[in-house]
Amino acid sequence: MGLKLAIIGRPNVGKSTLFNRLVGRKLALVDDTPGVTRDRRVHAARLYDLRFDVIDTAGLEDASAASLEGRMRAQTETAIGEADLILFLIDSKVGIMPDDRTFADLVRRTGKPVVLVANKAEARGAQAGMLEAWELGLGEPVPISAEHGEGMPDLREAIVAALGEERAFAHEKEEATIAAAAGEPLIGEDIDDPDAEEVPEYDATKPLRIAMVGRPNAGKSTMINALIDEERLLTGPEAGITRDSISVDWDWRGRRIKLFDTAGLRRKSRVQEKLEKLSVADGLRAVRFAEVVIVVLDATIPFEKQDLQIADLIVREGRAPVIAFNKWDLIENPQEALADLREKTARLLPQARGIRAVPVSSETGRGLDKLMEAVEETHRVWNRRISTGKLNRWLEGILAHHPPPAVAGRRMKIKYITQVKTRPPGFVLSCSRPEAMPQSYVRYLVNSLRDSFDMPGVPIRISLRTSDNPFASRAKKKR
Repeated sequence: MGLKLAIIGRPNVGKSTLFNRLVGRKLALVDDTPGVTRDRRVHAARLYDLRFDVIDTAGLEDASAASLEGRMRAQTETAIGEADLILFLIDSKVGIMPDDRTFADLVRRTGKPVVLVANKAEARGAQAGMLEAWELGLGEPVPISAEHGEGMPDLREAIVAALGEERAFAHEKEEATIAAAAGEPLIGEDIDDPDAEEVPEYDATKPLRIAMVGRPNAGKSTMINALIDEERLLTGPEAGITRDSISVDWDWRGRRIKLFDTAGLRRKSRVQEKLEKLSVADGLRAVRFAEVVIVVLDATIPFEKQDLQIADLIVREGRAPVIAFNKWDLIENPQEALADLREKTARLLPQARGIRAVPVSSETGRGLDKLMEAVEETHRVWNRRISTGKLNRWLEGILAHHPPPAVAGRRMKIKYITQVKTRPPGFVLSCSRPEAMPQSYVRYLVNSLRDSFDMPGVPIRISLRTSDNPFASRAKKKR
């Protein structure tokens, strides 16, 4: 089992900045506004030769359990319970605050190894704050600057001293054992651009990346908690609780799943604050990284303009979309409502004809298995490859029944079609005059491909190309 470190402290002491420094990427949102982080985030990290999982947490605040701050604190306390070592962060520029003393007592009662980290040590006057930190009774503070990367060697030494050499480097023995059993060297979690992958046959053993998107308060975080059967993400009646895109690892019917929870996407004109802009950008990054994107709609007020724009964005990005009509337990006439919603889906989303739409209830758990089955089936279609022979036999039938129209009195000639990529399916159509091909005929070919090869609900790309004329250059010379 790997080593886990939890970063805790008051709001705005630099926990997410240190998290990003250890991870090596800007995953967590960072802003001057206190309380940006709300959910706990776990990611693989390294500090020189140390390897561990690091947990970013919400700022500890003294609040009632029912309030949003109280629920955030419960998430942080869960992270403390999971961790093998606690990095207790203070702001050395500000010095010790009453909350620092309160939470230092909480950490001390856990009995877990603690490293006291004095962040923002590069600031003028930080020395006084570091001297104050001795009052917490957590040992010698380690001065660092998470933003500028200063003091990282000292932090590494403090972690090893707190854990002990054997425990700190236990991962090396574990990796060596796994590598010896596998007969090959281990590699890191290097994830290539998903669009660059070519999958000749569907591989159900690979992890599946799923992003949850939708308007604020549609129930995305609640749905993930219901799927994994754990209160992993912060939820509540308040709209806009989620800010970061949080990834959650899960196992569904023996298959590894990585779920991404995202911030609610409002209309662009309404997104004014810098923090919300960062949240939206983080959500869009999660969409581009995912393979299947579940569009969570509130079944009581579905198909708002923003819902349609979100679905259109997913199709344009080339991801595989699935619609979840959430809060189905609040619908009075479910059969009638479902028929109406499916008719609206087909009419309002023609660019993803046949998209799978499943009614679910995150509160009761109804329909979640059907939703995951729809996700896997859509992912299979998104990865589908069709042989060139089958495609050209299909094309012969299309040209015999419905040839392309003549443009400017000249008949268009289509020679062949072949599939050049998957994820999403992409095809190249060789024709005489690509620039003159009507878009209506291209749409007709896309819809025929969907029907003939059973590819509903995923984006399909067709590129038009012409073969080079070897005699064109000779003709120009004669002139």
